[in-house]
Amino acid sequence: MAQNDLHETARALVAEGKGILAADESTGTIKKRFDSISLESTEDNRRAYRQMLFTTPGVEDYISGVILFDETIRQSADDGTPFPALLASKGIIPGIKVDEGAKPLAHASGETITEGLDGLRGRLAEYRELGARFAKWRATYSITDELPSDYCIWTNAHALARYAALCQEAGIVPIVEPEVLMDGTHTIERAYHVTSRVLAALYTELFDQRLDIEGTLLKPNMVLSGYEASERASVDDVAEWTIRCFRKHVPAAVPGIVFLSGGQSDEDATAHLNAMNARGPHPWQLSFSYGRALQAPSLKAWGGKPENVEAGQQAYYHRAKMNSAARSGLYAPAMEREAVVA
Repeated sequence: MAQNDLHETARALVAEGKGILAADESTGTIKKRFDSISLESTEDNRRAYRQMLFTTPGVEDYISGVILFDETIRQSADDGTPFPALLASKGIIPGIKVDEGAKPLAHASGETITEGLDGLRGRLAEYRELGARFAKWRATYSITDELPSDYCIWTNAHALARYAALCQEAGIVPIVEPEVLMDGTHTIERAYHVTSRVLAALYTELFDQRLDIEGTLLKPNMVLSGYEASERASVDDVAEWTIRCFRKHVPAAVPGIVFLSGGQSDEDATAHLNAMNARGPHPWQLSFSYGRALQAPSLKAWGGKPENVEAGQQAYYHRAKMNSAARSGLYAPAMEREAVVA
């Protein structure tokens, strides 16, 4: 793929009013989701669930791309259409999760390194043949008074950049996801400090490893107080601290920042994104790449029952529409009470 094709795909993923659905839950993660609705996590149930999401009428107005899991990119709809082709027919770009998960980092108690670089070049070539046009790799960092260590920050930054370089070589847009976990009692100031260190290391490695920054996207955490903090920052404070952090560290050449929801409630994730966009314009598009925050109401409404597919689709459509409004700073909580029509 020519360089300008990477740029075009990256820009399309952050097109105005649109964001990304993260439907790349591992088999273990989606089992936990299905356990919440007392549904067995079989391959066909997983396929049926993803099909419900992917065939939602009109959702392409709000969703630009979908991140798939290895199993899902190989599955097909009831009529035999492969999922990547089904998405592409609706104007939605298929993507793929390629990392193999966070594992304990040697000589660093309580910290992780993301694995999956071995054999990645060959896997990327196969995924491109299957229809993937972008990919995702997630690194995680815990916050305590001492963590994360510089060792953890820099080893993960190096791996993220190696992954991203291989993606661009394969003609695939890399989404780099350095997630500072918001579990704990830390203040928003501490989250800002840690996120700043992580981003500084990441972009040093991306430049050192010759990445074409205009052909990448960033999928980071928002800067939040710890979920167990005695005093939680307001929506306005989250927007202020997050924008300050990213203006300091993210190059203007990056086409877009597609935030992860990271355990926030559905409506909190939307409200925070809205508050940031209301402070625009910004050097980059501020969008979303949500998993649970787009899917949770849909999963509950569906409940694993064929007769509830339409209800599940309406719930997913509604959340996508709310986050589309947040992309322009036009979301308001009162919109949550609107009649949902898919």
